Amino acid sequence: MRLLHTSDWHLGRSFHREDLLVAQARFVDFLVETVRSERVDAVLVSGDIYDRALPSVDAVALCNDALQRLAATRTRVVLISGNHDSARRLGFGAGLIDASGIHLRTDPAGCGRPVLLEDRHGPVAVYALPYLEPDAVRSELGCDERSHQAVLGAAMGRVRTDLSARPGARSVVLAHAFVTGAQISESERDISVGGASSVPVSTFAGVDYAALGHLHGAQRLRDDVRYSGSPLAYSFSEDRHHKGVLLVDLGSRPGEPLVAEHLPTPVERPLARISGRLDDLLTGPGWSGLSGHYLQVTLTDATRPREPMERLRDRFPHVLMLAFAPEGEVEGDERSYALRLRGRSDREVAGDFVEHVRSAPESAESALLAEAFESVRLSGASA
Repeated sequence: MRLLHTSDWHLGRSFHREDLLVAQARFVDFLVETVRSERVDAVLVSGDIYDRALPSVDAVALCNDALQRLAATRTRVVLISGNHDSARRLGFGAGLIDASGIHLRTDPAGCGRPVLLEDRHGPVAVYALPYLEPDAVRSELGCDERSHQAVLGAAMGRVRTDLSARPGARSVVLAHAFVTGAQISESERDISVGGASSVPVSTFAGVDYAALGHLHGAQRLRDDVRYSGSPLAYSFSEDRHHKGVLLVDLGSRPGEPLVAEHLPTPVERPLARISGRLDDLLTGPGWSGLSGHYLQVTLTDATRPREPMERLRDRFPHVLMLAFAPEGEVEGDERSYALRLRGRSDREVAGDFVEHVRSAPESAESALLAEAFESVRLSGASA
């Protein structure tokens, strides 16, 4: 059986205020075309369909379009809710649309009830475990312990119990979780409870494939336990990710090795993180190939240049983030804020701020600050 594993669509998300809906629509085009061209039997979507619990109208419309087009291919689709989704909203009408081959699984009570698929080698049981927030589901799953490991372990217990009554069936689990040893990025929302957020990879022992979501980098934890990663980048920490989906061919019998292939998804605009002095970035030939990239720029000038963003965007129209790390800058003062201000006048504190964000105030600026503070003092005295 051929499966297409994807996750973390985050429909409706922006990238540093850049709208990504067009790029997400192109991903949907790619997904539908891949399902057709690769003769995919089932699409597995491992959570975070939307970026927030109350998605925009446009995000909902895009999701609706994706599911309608996938249903038209006659390919079965299994989706779970992630930690960004509203399980109740995403799961609305799930029982009604099952007949179309679109299986929305958002209720933890259904962890042990698989979606049953079939090919010429026999049945495949697909167990869809939505994101399990410990405090919300541990009573439902009969867990005393308040942890991700406890609730996911209990859900997998139900999976194994059901699977034991299906001799000869191959098995797949969808889950939205952080597995110990996997690599995180800056764009994933923290799911820790009581300081613990991860579960061991052994949690998924006993099934033929675990299709994971939540982490945005494609990763292989074992041959049979993988993250597909997000189809688009959602932070500059993902600039070295290879975005895509996983095409997975199961063996013909339980326990047989599978084959997984990474298929790259379309890149609307590549990312890069660069640093240097402003003049070098504006004139250096080595940067000429980055004019079409989304950029995070760190300036290393000893003093902050004037209007750096405007000047950078003349050469790099898609600069989205700007930071400063002056060359030779000494470590910051570790004293408390109150100690650092002790004995300094309001005017001196304001001058320090100007120097911190740019450079030392010029004489005219210092005079203007003095005039402003004197005006405030006189107003307070006459009140």
